[in-house]
Parts: sequence; C-alpha cells; structure tokens
Amino acid sequence: MNTLDAAYNGIPLINGEEYSWGNIKTCINGIVVTGITAIAYGDKQDMQNNYGAGRHPVSRSYGRITPSAKITLYMSEVVAISRTSPTGRMQDIAPFDIEVAYLPPNGIIVIDKIRNCQFTENKRDWKEGDMNQQVELELLPGSVEYGKPDGV
Repeated sequence: MNTLDAAYNGIPLINGEEYSWGNIKTCINGIVVTGITAIAYGDKQDMQNNYGAGRHPVSRSYGRITPSAKITLYMSEVVAISRTSPTGRMQDIAPFDIEVAYLPPNGIIVIDKIRNCQFTENKRDWKEGDMNQQVELELLPGSVEYGKPDGV
C-alpha cells in the first residue's frame, strides 16, 4: 500500500468537495439571514449502561434528549430581528424555527431544522475602536431535526 492510498483509506475522491461556510444558508421563520457569522447546534442524550451478572453491561437505557443552539449575528441583524418583538426584547419573540441548508455545488442538499427556538438573552458589547459588532446569542430550542441528503 502506498502513502497516497493510506491517506484516502483506499476510497477515491468522488467530487473532491466538502461542505463549507459558503454553502450554508440560514433562515429564521422563513426569512434568509445574511448577517450571520456563526451557528452552532446539536443535542445530547442521557444514556447509561445497566449491569447484571458479570462485569459487563447487560443492557442500555436511554433518557431525555437535550437540544442546544447559539447563533452569532451582526448588530444590524439583531436590530432587525428585535423589531419583530412586541417589547424590543429578543426574549419576547414568539418561538420560531431556524433552517440551516447545506447547498453544495454537487447538488446534494441537506436541511437541518432547529425547532421552536427562543432567544434566552439580549445583549450588546461595544468597545472603543470597534468597527462592527458580532453578537453571540444563546437559544433555547425545542428539538433539532437532522436532514439527510435527498434520495438517501
């Protein structure tokens, strides 16, 4: 086995392309958000091994799933979203969905949905010399639905 084969685990490149930030489009309540600089989301599930006779687990139990999400927006986007609140507070915006669409040039589209989100904070953080502000906001999501490529 040569070094090149080892680097690719023997699997040839299909199209040589990976998802990248430029392939992601994000919508909040169906509106494309252009002033976004970062998004992070996921979920964690409580799990445990159950023991009986012997030293090894005999079964496994599964508990609650806890979703998490945060988003980083330019201040202009925060102001625009704040205008949809009856009080101006981000926390008073009704629950909304966020769609994260992966749109690579190869045409295999995947859409993840972060359901029933609410902002848990409303903050600003300016300092001398700032030429723009990126605001990281924690979200309280209800669930995360992971899309799968079309046809899979």
